[in-house]
Amino acid sequence: MTIRVLLADDQALLRGTFRMLIDSVPDMEVVAEAATGREAIALARSHRADLVLMDIRMPDLDGLAATRLISEDEDLAGVKVLVLTTFENEEYVAEALRAGASGFLGKGINPDELLEAIRVVAAGDSLLSPTATKALIARFLAQPEPPCRAAPPQPVAPLTPREREVVTLVAAGLSNDEIAERLFVTPVTAKTHANRAMTKLGARDRAQLVVIAYQTGLARPDSP
Repeated sequence: MTIRVLLADDQALLRGTFRMLIDSVPDMEVVAEAATGREAIALARSHRADLVLMDIRMPDLDGLAATRLISEDEDLAGVKVLVLTTFENEEYVAEALRAGASGFLGKGINPDELLEAIRVVAAGDSLLSPTATKALIARFLAQPEPPCRAAPPQPVAPLTPREREVVTLVAAGLSNDEIAERLFVTPVTAKTHANRAMTKLGARDRAQLVVIAYQTGLARPDSP
């Protein structure tokens, strides 16, 4: 299946570069380009993109606000947001995740890493591949904050002991393969437990699962 990508960046040159890269592979296509946050929201609705590649600093409405509005829109429930920005500071990472982003990357990544990130986020599998992001999530999401509208705290009682264990490891930044090795199960089994936890907690992807894990206290900065 082809991943339909919407580019949201106020720099036309960068959008053109990203378009050429994305359109060069058979499993992706750029369906629209937005220069502002409001354009990104409108085009996400009209073009039914699978994923929005979102810059943070844009005129009219910034990428964080646009991400929040997309994630809150029930008509856009299937749309993932991957934030790609020059500004990789800790506050932006935390705010992007609270806004409902499914991933956060710096523009310094290489082309192959960007393409793989798009595939990963579109599949809803993981947002925690960059090692630096793990510490940021633990530091900022563990702090007391107003409830996140994109991923409100949910009771964790419905989770089985194994699902709780898997959620804690997901929040610590472990991949399915790493969780499988830690728990002596297969990667498929690890992914199944994570997916069941997402369903029970109402998380649209692993990004929101991480947010819920920290907001509910299931995961803490000193988690494994």
